[in-house]
Amino acid sequence: MFKHILVPTDGSDLSQKAIDGAIDLAQSVGARITAYACLPQYPYSPFADVAVEPPDDFHARAEREAREHLRAVERAAESAGVSCASVTSVDAAPYIGIIDAAERHGCDVILMASHGRRGLGSLLIGSETQRVLTHTKIPVIVYRSP
Repeated sequence: MFKHILVPTDGSDLSQKAIDGAIDLAQSVGARITAYACLPQYPYSPFADVAVEPPDDFHARAEREAREHLRAVERAAESAGVSCASVTSVDAAPYIGIIDAAERHGCDVILMASHGRRGLGSLLIGSETQRVLTHTKIPVIVYRSP
């Protein structure tokens, strides 16, 4: 069975439900968890006339927010008696970071949430979960919102 679960988080209520599921799964099979947060790349061109937020401030804020989300996962795992580490990376798209983190840390499954969009909405908006599913060979367990 699974021994090392990667669980991505963005701090949303939906990702919290996936985290709860990952912790339950880890408890039942004796696995450990690696929590992951993808930090966004600086969205403004260095050649633009106006910068809404200086790059250093942007990166510090993004790191601070990600660490808060990851600490919440660590606390929940600890209270459930599940071993948990946390990692971040800066990637062009979250799905790239999720797959890279799972591979780099030797995770044997990725457990993540999906909004369950259908039809035109899913085509236009896309889905990080769908991208992970189509770009990795690592098994993916999807928690889908009802």
